[in-house]
Amino acid sequence: MIRVVLADDQPLVRAGFRMLLDAEEDIAVVGEADNGAAALDLVRALQPDVVLMDIRMPGVDGLEALRQITGDAALEGVRVLVLTTFELDEYVFEAVRLGASGFLVKHTQPADLVRAVREVAAGEALLSPSVTRRLIQEFAARPVRPDLTPPTMDVLTDREREVVALVAQGLTNEEIAIELVLSPATARTHVSRAMVKLHARDRAQLVVFAYQSGLVRPAT
Repeated sequence: MIRVVLADDQPLVRAGFRMLLDAEEDIAVVGEADNGAAALDLVRALQPDVVLMDIRMPGVDGLEALRQITGDAALEGVRVLVLTTFELDEYVFEAVRLGASGFLVKHTQPADLVRAVREVAAGEALLSPSVTRRLIQEFAARPVRPDLTPPTMDVLTDREREVVALVAQGLTNEEIAIELVLSPATARTHVSRAMVKLHARDRAQLVVFAYQSGLVRPAT
């Protein structure tokens, strides 16, 4: 069972998401919060698989709550899906750097919401092509922050570096398999091993590491 916490200051948003998710046999909403501080308390107490986190909430906002969740070793298994009003929200870049596993717009289709929760719970990242383009633009414009510099890519094999570079371009495991003439299972294994070696929470952080390390450079 995938256990979900909803964090949004709009009761109607939470009610709608709860109705959709609780209707699924393999998903259960185990808690709701209307601000970041309450969300943190729930996450620490319940340790859900996935948190749907609104960025803009009173008091402790979604970014600060995300920062505390991803910075707490006891919450390593918690994945955070950020809720935004617009896909290219100004906070998207920082949220990925802080460890968000993906993004959902609040008017997302019901089937896409359910799919997103399942994918993120399974360790996948949910970054649409437009969000990936935005990230690349941001990486090109901003200096590397020393406190977020990733581990050296030297710990990866040549094949793993190839795979991480393709992940950073937004390719799925299936697309990576086609590009490198591998089976999807082998591509998935390479991604998983790279995540372990780089201590990345998920594919979204692999994208961050790939650009910060210089393994992949934004097109000019």
